[in-house]
Amino acid sequence: MSTPTTAPPRVPVRSALTVPAFRRLWVAGIVSDAGDWLMFIALPLVVLQLSGSALGTSLAFLLELIPPVVLSPLIARVVDRLPRKHVMAVAMAAQAVALLPLLAVRDGSDVHLVYAVIVAHATCAAFFEPAKNSLLPTLVAPEQVTSANALVGLNNDLGRLIGGPIGGVLLAVSGIGVVALVDIGTYVVAVALVLTLPAPPKRQHTRRNRRDTRHATRRGIASALADPAIRGPVVVVLAAAVAQGLFVVLFVFFVTDVVRGSSTDVGLLRGVQAIGAILAGTVLGVLGARLDVLRLTLVGAVTFTVLTAVTWNLAFVTHAVPVYAVLFAAMGAPAVLMGAGLTSLLQRAARDDTRGSAFAALGLAQAVGQAIGLVAAGLLQDHVGTLPLLEVQAGAYALAAVLAVVILPRWSRPALPR
Repeated sequence: MSTPTTAPPRVPVRSALTVPAFRRLWVAGIVSDAGDWLMFIALPLVVLQLSGSALGTSLAFLLELIPPVVLSPLIARVVDRLPRKHVMAVAMAAQAVALLPLLAVRDGSDVHLVYAVIVAHATCAAFFEPAKNSLLPTLVAPEQVTSANALVGLNNDLGRLIGGPIGGVLLAVSGIGVVALVDIGTYVVAVALVLTLPAPPKRQHTRRNRRDTRHATRRGIASALADPAIRGPVVVVLAAAVAQGLFVVLFVFFVTDVVRGSSTDVGLLRGVQAIGAILAGTVLGVLGARLDVLRLTLVGAVTFTVLTAVTWNLAFVTHAVPVYAVLFAAMGAPAVLMGAGLTSLLQRAARDDTRGSAFAALGLAQAVGQAIGLVAAGLLQDHVGTLPLLEVQAGAYALAAVLAVVILPRWSRPALPR
């Protein structure tokens, strides 16, 4: 009589926050994102004050999109060849140094210094983000990657709540120089934390993987996009980025012209978006390791599209700001699911030695898509009107959702490559 075998006990899947190295990266992210939001709030206001022109402010947004496009081949090569934590540390240190010209800004004749800082910051960020997203899967177990991405995304929303108001107050009370000094301090702290991260295990350099690495590095982004599992998330992000670019320009017009709200309402509705994002990011950070990443992405993409379309078309029924506050707060949750899901899918689609190329391609798609949306909204808003363009914006998100539903299940990989 055979003895029945008992299955080994299941080890509970834990949140990425249980990993000490990831905790240090997460804290560094909160500190640096709070500092970034100081500048995100202050710099456009300074440009508007110095130039007195809405066109000058729009130029500031467009300047941020140039480095990820122009430098994408170099970004792919650097992130795939060099230690990621060192790329991150150098990028943040360079961002701190790049803020120093702001100490000399006095009047409208100095607006060129602000534009130079914007370009320098965007250049450093174009290297930092792919390096961070490439490093993250090496710090946690494969099943913890979605949890880690959700928590990293949560940093941006926490940074918005912490840094945004502080940046506005500091700018009003002390000027852009003090804002710059505080932001420099956050970079110093973040660099110190990133440098404590462990080095990833060295790959075994066989003749075959040396040849594969040379081939991938030589081709870079083109090689990454040749892989359908990488191309799928990038194509979805491109469509969503067009919608985001349209939103950046049209949001203020929607609140002030369509809903007939005040400038205070603009700030309120922009701020409440963080509520749903923080709640979803917290839940996903705890439970993300237990959830199917593909399903998570699809639910996020479809739900976000539906909420977007409902929000714009509700303007035909009501102009009550509290109603839109609820809707904008709700939008934050599916946005987190979609963003964390797409990042996780891309991380598990790419090999470690080509992950930098994959995320350089993602940054390129985001920048090109947002530039298309920004330019289209700027050129067409006066002629077409806000609501018709917002319908186009919702259509761009619908296209992203359809692409996600159609191509991601077919092309996504089931496991993270090691």
